[in-house]
Amino acid sequence: MKVSEILAVKGSKVWSVKANTTIHDAVRVLVSQKIGALLVLDDKNDIIGILTERDIMRACYEYGTALTSTLVEKVMTARVMIATPDDDLDYAMNMMTQNRIRHIPVMDKDKLQGMISIGDVVKALLRESQVQIRYLKDYLHGGQ
Repeated sequence: MKVSEILAVKGSKVWSVKANTTIHDAVRVLVSQKIGALLVLDDKNDIIGILTERDIMRACYEYGTALTSTLVEKVMTARVMIATPDDDLDYAMNMMTQNRIRHIPVMDKDKLQGMISIGDVVKALLRESQVQIRYLKDYLHGGQ
């Protein structure tokens, strides 16, 4: 199963903020959209980082109540791991697990295609396993 199959179901909408957005305003987007990560863009709309719930927890600890004035660029993760639509889900899951990340943007060449979460990957792999089990049961029972 490929990353593109998740995006076909999930869609390509990705939420983002500018690097000079405050953490407080970024949290407002995360909460209102019920998502766990935002891409961080520069003035040219190029991806320069990702802001995750984990980054925000770290910011709460480091900056305390100053989150209304602390900028996203100070706490974002600058090293953004990416997947491609043709990546296998096993590869994507391994990359996410090894790097302890829960969200990765999906890029095709230089074009953003969407974002997937570890939850998306696990659900897709579980569905695939359930289908395989059903087919194997049918095969073993002679299609009955």
